[in-house]
Amino acid sequence: MNSPTSKLDQAFIEQQRRRLTALRDELLRATQAGEAEEAGIRSQALDEAHESEDDAQKLAMLELEGTAVERSIQRLTSIERALQKIKDGTYGVSDGTGAPIPRERLEAVPEATHTVSELTNPTGRK
Repeated sequence: MNSPTSKLDQAFIEQQRRRLTALRDELLRATQAGEAEEAGIRSQALDEAHESEDDAQKLAMLELEGTAVERSIQRLTSIERALQKIKDGTYGVSDGTGAPIPRERLEAVPEATHTVSELTNPTGRK
C-alpha cells in the first residue's frame, strides 16, 4: 500500500479514530455545560442586586469560562480535521508539508495535523 498513512497500521488508525470520537464527544459535553453555566451566571447577575465586587468576580468567571469554551471549540475543529484525515487516508501526514507525523506525537495529541518542528519553526528557517 502506497498511501500516505502506510507507516501507520490500520489497528492504530482505528484506535485513534475511537479516541478522537470520544474526545469530540467529551469536549462537546463540556462546551455545552460551559455555555449553560455562563448563561446561568448571566441570568443570575440580572436577577440579583449588584455589588461591584460580586460583578467583578462574575465577570472574571465568565472570562475564564469563555476562554475554556473557546479552547474547546478550537480543539473540536482540530479533532474534526483529524477525523476527516482518517476518512481521506491522510491521517499522520502533515497538512503543512506532507511530512509524516511521528506516531509518538499522534499518541500524545491524536488531533495533531502538523509536526512539532512546523509548530516551533513555522517559517521553515534554520
